[in-house]
Amino acid sequence: MTDTSDTKPLPQIAELDFSDLKVAFGKGMSDFRKAPIYGIVFGTIFAALGVVLYLQFVVWQSDISIIPLAAGFPLIGPFVAVGMYEVSRLLERGESVSWMTVAQAIYAERKRQIPSIAFVVLFIFLIWVYMAHLVFALSFGLKPLTNVMTSADILLTKEGITMLLMGTVVGGFLSFVLFSVTVIGIPLLVDREIDVVTAMITSFSLVLNNLVVMLSWGAIVGVLLLIAMTPIFMGLIVVLPVLGHATWHLYKLAILPEE
Repeated sequence: MTDTSDTKPLPQIAELDFSDLKVAFGKGMSDFRKAPIYGIVFGTIFAALGVVLYLQFVVWQSDISIIPLAAGFPLIGPFVAVGMYEVSRLLERGESVSWMTVAQAIYAERKRQIPSIAFVVLFIFLIWVYMAHLVFALSFGLKPLTNVMTSADILLTKEGITMLLMGTVVGGFLSFVLFSVTVIGIPLLVDREIDVVTAMITSFSLVLNNLVVMLSWGAIVGVLLLIAMTPIFMGLIVVLPVLGHATWHLYKLAILPEE
């Protein structure tokens, strides 16, 4: 008979409202103003990777090499998030922030659960890559493969509209799953000694129990990222760290303190 007396209960989630989103975003802005250099460096990493992806796919039209490059986003994303969370945590405690403490926090995660959730993110990303190719094949059949980024007129055809509709449904579902398991899951893994499955379940439960509020947060994040990517990804240098700090504070509002 299995002894379950030492089994830890799931972290307790709070009921959120729209004022919590405002508070979290305000604190995220405040953290960025207090320690901007860290966010700028982390944001620049993503902006630079975005520019390389743009050059590979649109300018150089290198469809094959873009896949391993794009895989870098989900792999390094959680570790970059750790850096933002650590800055917010230190500021929250009134402690001094330094590159040494931030780097140590990121490096320490290699032996914890962040690598596991990074591969979960990568797995969902690879599913999206596969589904994107499948949607294209189902929409265009045996027609020659076309780079829709350089032949935008194809999107106005019957096949193109079908592809957009199918892609929106599939992409929306995968985005919802990814958002739901990571929005609070990653900061929870950073803050507490907890396994990746429990963190993802807790995060998903939070989203389901605060569906309207959390979907609104996801929409805000999506719109801000879209705007940030418009000027050749340069907006990510500011938007990403602000969202990273804000996510930490949203996590602190969403998960009740340990007893």
